[in-house]
Amino acid sequence: MGNCCSDDSHGGVQAVGEAGAAVAGAASAVGAVGSNSADSAEAADHFLKSRGHFGLVSRIELSLSASNLLDRDVLSKSDPMAVVYAKRRDGTLEEIGRTEVVLNSLNPVWIAKIELTYHFELLQPLVFRLYDVDSQFHNVPEKTLKLDEQQFLGEASCFLSEVATKRSRSLTLKLEHGDHGKRSQKLGELTVRAEECFSSKMMSEIIFHCANLENKDFFSKSDPFLVISKTTEVGPPIPIYKTEVIKNDLNPTWKPVIINLQQVGSKDTPLNIECYNFNSNGKHDLIGKVVKSLEDLEKLHQHQHGEYLFLPSNTGPNHLNKILKGQLFVQKFSENKRQTFLDYIAGGCEMNFMVAIDFTASNGNPRLSDSLHYIDPSGRPNAYQRAILDVAEILQFYDTDKRFLAWGFGARPIDGPVSHCFNLNGSTHQPEVEGVQGIMAAYASALHNVSLAGPTLFGPVINTAAALAGQSLANNLQKYFVLLIITDGVITDLQETKDALVKASDLPLSILIVGVGGADFKEMEILDADKGERLVSTTGQVATRDIVQFVPMRDVQTGELSVVHALLAELPGQFMAFMQSRDIKPLH
Repeated sequence: MGNCCSDDSHGGVQAVGEAGAAVAGAASAVGAVGSNSADSAEAADHFLKSRGHFGLVSRIELSLSASNLLDRDVLSKSDPMAVVYAKRRDGTLEEIGRTEVVLNSLNPVWIAKIELTYHFELLQPLVFRLYDVDSQFHNVPEKTLKLDEQQFLGEASCFLSEVATKRSRSLTLKLEHGDHGKRSQKLGELTVRAEECFSSKMMSEIIFHCANLENKDFFSKSDPFLVISKTTEVGPPIPIYKTEVIKNDLNPTWKPVIINLQQVGSKDTPLNIECYNFNSNGKHDLIGKVVKSLEDLEKLHQHQHGEYLFLPSNTGPNHLNKILKGQLFVQKFSENKRQTFLDYIAGGCEMNFMVAIDFTASNGNPRLSDSLHYIDPSGRPNAYQRAILDVAEILQFYDTDKRFLAWGFGARPIDGPVSHCFNLNGSTHQPEVEGVQGIMAAYASALHNVSLAGPTLFGPVINTAAALAGQSLANNLQKYFVLLIITDGVITDLQETKDALVKASDLPLSILIVGVGGADFKEMEILDADKGERLVSTTGQVATRDIVQFVPMRDVQTGELSVVHALLAELPGQFMAFMQSRDIKPLH
């Protein structure tokens, strides 16, 4: 078995102070680095997520055109219309939208755009069906047309991320017969082009200041932070932004808040702006709130007026709100167009996917059915295989050559010492495998060629991944590396792992950890800074940003939230925080 190369000589530049509040589409603020406020800021960020804030969301417009369609008309050419569907997990189709009917054309270019929401962390399969609309229905609105009364011209399918990640933002698909019978004639091609909606790129930058806030602490002053939520017609408000926590201050001024128009909906959409006092136990006190739209906030800035905070009241006569002496001011309000995550990807920035698998003895004998590494003859994937498939099928679209680095750790190769980073495919020098199936084949092969051992060490694998990311950065390559670690147990080298993560936090690297089995994963949660303190190295250096996301598979496999959703929701925000901290612009 080949060993990973490890190079501790690489490293990043000095720590940056603010790791980037402007995450286009994700709007995830990161607290000041290297101070006590960082810990509380990330704990408050966990509070935001607990209220429903997840992942990168961006509005996409699809433009459709076709060529060389089959002619279904006798005296003229076909009159095509396109219908777009989202394919659900159970295989059923949900219609998203329809184009107009283009008369007498076998090479239509439709004007109507199909708008839908792009989610980075989800697979979003799309199905396109084309129909020749009979002349008797030409005056009927497209939305009311019965499709079974029209002639089928062909269908095509793809994933939304396949289109959105193309440098051309365009994908050409061959039309097939689908389930409408197999015939030999060619049906032509469909071209799908994706563009982010203008509202996803337009950003409002706001600096908030509060004066005379109520003190909620006994022995010091309040530690305030703001949570901004969009109101909805039904259901609770949707959180879209959280500021950093400012310690011991009743007259705080926060760092700029960046909100894109798409998140809000429109400039006149009411926003709940809530001011909380941070508490380390997660039970933050509501100091007060205001309800204002972006348009209202712009006027507050223009007129330099403050708005009094209030406390909502559900009791008393007429449910009157309690007006407070504290006021909210808008010190700055500006609007401009910003670069987005998809701008970087379409510009040519690659996400390089890497995976590391735990082969320690605590997983159990792979030949026995109770082992976490047991390969079921029926084809049912074990926990390791399921985690690989779920994550890789999303990230593969962001890695153009589809060649992935695959390692194992905690095992003894045949007639060799225990290795804490070996090439999964057995090669001495080449750890890359071809595609998702290459990872799966190398994993199955490794189970026959190593002896499970221990202990569980993360440091060597993380240092190897960090060395690659550091080399890429030194060569000015626009790449971002994502390491997936799948493990069943408690790590032995916790402090060494912290040191490796602190060092890697300056690099273009994110680390996803999936915990499988029933072990106690409390130490893993320490590595994920979502719930508390930023990591600190042995020498006292503080991580410049959170690069770890940990998910125990048992917590999500029975619910609606998938492992991949929980793991990948933060990744675009971590990506953008790195790019903005280095002032790296998208390639053209």
